[in-house]
Amino acid sequence: MTRLRIAVYPGDGIGPEVIDQTLRVLDATALLESAAENSREAGSPSAGRAFSLDYDRLPWGVDYWERCGKLVPDDFLETLRPCDAILLGAVGWPAKVPDHLTLAPLVRIRQAFDQYACVRPARLYPGLRSYLADKGPADIDMVVLRENSEGEYIDNGGRFQRGTPAEFAVQTALHTRKGVERILRYGFELARGRRRRLTMATKSNAQRYAYVMWDEILEELAPQYPDVAAERQHCDAALMNMVRWPERFDVIVASNLFGDLLTDLGGLLGGGLGLAPSCNVNPERTFPSMFEPVHGSAPDIAGQGIANPIAAILSAAMMLDHLRLPAAAERIRRAVERTLTAGHRTPDLGGRLKTCQVTDRLIESLAD
Repeated sequence: MTRLRIAVYPGDGIGPEVIDQTLRVLDATALLESAAENSREAGSPSAGRAFSLDYDRLPWGVDYWERCGKLVPDDFLETLRPCDAILLGAVGWPAKVPDHLTLAPLVRIRQAFDQYACVRPARLYPGLRSYLADKGPADIDMVVLRENSEGEYIDNGGRFQRGTPAEFAVQTALHTRKGVERILRYGFELARGRRRRLTMATKSNAQRYAYVMWDEILEELAPQYPDVAAERQHCDAALMNMVRWPERFDVIVASNLFGDLLTDLGGLLGGGLGLAPSCNVNPERTFPSMFEPVHGSAPDIAGQGIANPIAAILSAAMMLDHLRLPAAAERIRRAVERTLTAGHRTPDLGGRLKTCQVTDRLIESLAD
């Protein structure tokens, strides 16, 4: 049996609520996969593989801030480093702690563990109504791949003469050939396993140094992947075209900031942020990768039991894929599809079920 150690960082707001339900789904999936492996050993052709998950639940975030004066302990990276993966709920409670402070530990995790590929699928499941007229599940199935280690989110700059009429701020983005090349290669390989189409979103008509370099590197790499159709679009045009022609997109590669913006639209096109999973991957597996829903902590609905757990559950499925448990991951995705098709939905999708009730229905579907 494969035994894995998972760091669980529930976070703030609805984060603990959706993570609690996600752990229920993971545990139920582990039991079913273990039973499937036993069946195979008895002669059944099942593809199951037994595994167990040990959870290290970490009480970090705004509550920790109120107790200790900081969001995470000083050695938080060392706590995370030995784990096989990190499962994150959501962080932030702006009325208590400014957002730029609550996000800082996550940026440090992504950069310290070289989680340079942020993978965010956007898929409209059958049975859900699209926000776009005349577009359905066959039209909306894309992945936004965000360069996650550098770009606009490097803490490079400062503010000067603060509080005076002469105050100014400098924030400098950093793009390296290594960073751009490796995220594009990851994108090409990802596209090879999908519909073999890659779109790079930049803004090289306005930013002549960094994004012209992105353009040049794409031109250098594209001939090495002749089986993938590669194109580039300016980010504003890509946003417009995702609305006009979502069916034309397969894998979209973008910088840290542009990828962040594109994925919110992608999540909406896929039915809403309550369904949008993501992962921050270290493809070389030299450090743990982190898996989290795209949505935020939503303090306005925290504690009401109505948060949609599916984005977190689908993020956990991505975690299982990364941990080389594809049958378990696919089991969860099939259960999500059956649950949504049957009309079991939280209020954000027009339903009336509570967070735990949707999870109940999903767990019932895991064995189908």
